Amino acid sequence: MILFAHTADDIAEAELMRAEGSTLGRLRDWSPSPVWPEGRGLMLLRPMLGAGRGEVRDWLKGQGAAWIDDPANEDVRFARSRARKALTRLPVGEGGAQRRMRVDCASGEAAPGQSALTLSRKDDGSAAVRSSPLPTGEGSINIDRLIDASTLAAVLVCAGGGDQLPRGDRLSAIDTRLRAGEDFTATLCGARIEARSGSVLVTRETGEFARRPRAPLPLPPGVETVWDGRWAITVDSAGWSVVPAAGRMAALSDTDRGMLKALPSATRGSMPVLIRHDATAPVLAGTAGKATSLVEERLALALDRMTHERDPGDVLHGASSPKHLFSGADITDDRALRRTQGMRRE
Repeated sequence: MILFAHTADDIAEAELMRAEGSTLGRLRDWSPSPVWPEGRGLMLLRPMLGAGRGEVRDWLKGQGAAWIDDPANEDVRFARSRARKALTRLPVGEGGAQRRMRVDCASGEAAPGQSALTLSRKDDGSAAVRSSPLPTGEGSINIDRLIDASTLAAVLVCAGGGDQLPRGDRLSAIDTRLRAGEDFTATLCGARIEARSGSVLVTRETGEFARRPRAPLPLPPGVETVWDGRWAITVDSAGWSVVPAAGRMAALSDTDRGMLKALPSATRGSMPVLIRHDATAPVLAGTAGKATSLVEERLALALDRMTHERDPGDVLHGASSPKHLFSGADITDDRALRRTQGMRRE
């Protein structure tokens, strides 16, 4: 875990910057590392969002401790510096640290008589995201047509296994088609969106493997290896490599093909299979080693659904998840979900 010293003033400055057209994201008290997949398992914590910058400095003075001010904070060429100066010019009660903002970072509620700020635990749209009920459907996500754009972007990135958010115009185009009730198939961020009258399925776009061919990824024995940004795979013996099922499904065993047939056709080719230099046929990753989907856990972290480092649970290929991260359309609000799943921060 890495702790950052962002304060309520940083939140106020960011709000002002967004009001002037910046696409700056909102500070979150508890969030995953943006580096993927190398940063998986690393959490970022900002425990000081309820305090003003002046309060922190006063406390440091009382402790006899010094601090360093970045000279760039005074450089008006930067939007952050301009926002900071604008807020300090406001009268007491109208901006920045002058407002003495007090916010409960866990609930996002202001104390009586004080101003509320938008903190990390926002309305994250999780009610519009549901885990696939399919027995081996890890990595496939069902969404509601009225999903908000930021949640849709997170779904697409996680399902596609990449680390780049979609361009605003392309995301907006998909969002518009969903809300219009249109039936369509589209690809964005390496993810495939299949919108039909009764459902919207987001999964990995299998065609990406043909458009951007890659060599088989060797799997060192006993070492967890991330494949395609979506699966963590571990094997016990040497000689194995992982490849997509696309183009190899006919060579799988009857049992493996039967498992794939339980999935929507669009998802089958993106499932990982293992090949070995001395084997005559490929096998599904879960049958020759441990294969854990990273998509659901990553999305839960991106949407602020996990509030403790003990929350994630391994999901083995062919096994049901021990804990549903998204319980479906019955989710009414963030607090209800945390009560239901026992995920309130300890």
